[in-house]
Amino acid sequence: MSASVPVQSTVITPLVTPFTATGEVDLAAARALFRFTADTTGQLMIAGTTGEFPALDRAERRRLLELALEIAGPEAVMAHTGAPDAHTAAALTRDAVAAGATRIAALTPYYFAATEGELRDYFLQVREAAGGAELYAYLFPERSGIAVGPELLGRLAADCGFAGVKLSGSPSVEVAAYRAALPAGFTVYSGSDALLTTVLDAGGAGVVSGCSGALPEPFLELAAAHRAGADADELACLQKCVDRIVALLGPSAGRIKHALIARGLPAGAARMTVGHPDERTAAEIEKLVADIVG
Repeated sequence: MSASVPVQSTVITPLVTPFTATGEVDLAAARALFRFTADTTGQLMIAGTTGEFPALDRAERRRLLELALEIAGPEAVMAHTGAPDAHTAAALTRDAVAAGATRIAALTPYYFAATEGELRDYFLQVREAAGGAELYAYLFPERSGIAVGPELLGRLAADCGFAGVKLSGSPSVEVAAYRAALPAGFTVYSGSDALLTTVLDAGGAGVVSGCSGALPEPFLELAAAHRAGADADELACLQKCVDRIVALLGPSAGRIKHALIARGLPAGAARMTVGHPDERTAAEIEKLVADIVG
């Protein structure tokens, strides 16, 4: 486990999954990426959307999680175990707990619509499988087809024992509304990288930032400056750099992978329909990386 970075929880990194040219999970590359993140944000989310989780089978998800836990330790790792159905989500959750995970995030079921009762049943099965691990709801209506508003989440949280939520897509900009509908100790993360300080000002805990997988430094600097009470001019300068990163990289696993490669990390290929940046965009990404990390 890395001990070089003080523990922080404002920026969580959902890592890409590196694949070989023939489509196999590249564990050697994953080890390098997990080590890089353990030494930067120190917070890893495994098999999330950025990690192409729909294309990973159960054994691959468990092996990637085991590797992350080996490198970073359970306090630094959040395992995503969401699935289209409760049976699979519960099985993935049992795998995660057996591997040593203590924080679980589960996307709502997806593809079919779900009533409130069906959502409750899904999350109760995941909750039972999670045992004593913290459970976070993961909301992404544009991908799952299921919208869970603040009041509904409040009811589900009470029934299913959620510790927090990760808001992606349209809910990611509604942190204040979700925060108001949830208990004081409930943890709210947003998937909107660029809104880090807005999320914190609205009572959120921070962001789950895909872009931080390749360029974590500006996000950590902005979070640290906000915690330290930096003035508006300093925050605006740091925000400008974050905005540049998000505009160029997010949300695109292919662009994030290109940025990782530009800084010398083995990001590998994609398994899903994740396109490579065109020549002009690739050059812009390479210049961005050079400007930030040299």
